[in-house]
Amino acid sequence: MTNDNANNYRIEDTQTAYAGWSTLLIATIQSADGRKIRREIEDHGSAICVLPYNPTRKTALLVRQLRAAVLFAGKQQETLEAIAGIIEEDDPLACVHREVMEEALLKLDAVEHMFTGWTMPGISTERMHFYLAIYSSEARPETRGGVAGEGEHTVAVEIELAELLRMAQRNELDDVKTLLLLQTLRLHRPELF
Repeated sequence: MTNDNANNYRIEDTQTAYAGWSTLLIATIQSADGRKIRREIEDHGSAICVLPYNPTRKTALLVRQLRAAVLFAGKQQETLEAIAGIIEEDDPLACVHREVMEEALLKLDAVEHMFTGWTMPGISTERMHFYLAIYSSEARPETRGGVAGEGEHTVAVEIELAELLRMAQRNELDDVKTLLLLQTLRLHRPELF
């Protein structure tokens, strides 16, 4: 299959509308026929997302946390989601271990990279590396994590995989990256459900 449009667009100009934790750019794109298109781009780089699970006890560890965008949309106070974070200076695997320790105070036994993809290609430059990870610690009570200096407050919650699947089926688990990793685990390890 040939893509005739592969080189028909180029970014002519970008203007920074905001620079902070992420950068909001306004790009002017020119097509081969001379048309100009303006698009907003949110740029904060690559990220990781990991679903730690215990195959013996058939549980997974997720985090509850405030998400400002979800709060702004008026949907709920907190989300329940797989652990995620922006890759700063580390490689993705080092970032997985750092984020799991920061958000859930958990040490992983094994980590497996599943796939990498664009999370919101219509607006963001983010490419996310998705992982499944095994942990073997005993049952855990809810554990507070997060990096206080970053204003991050997380609570690690251990949930049985069968219950997590029921939550997804009842539309009670609405974080897409978490749903994607849950279904990936279900495909790779159906006996855990």
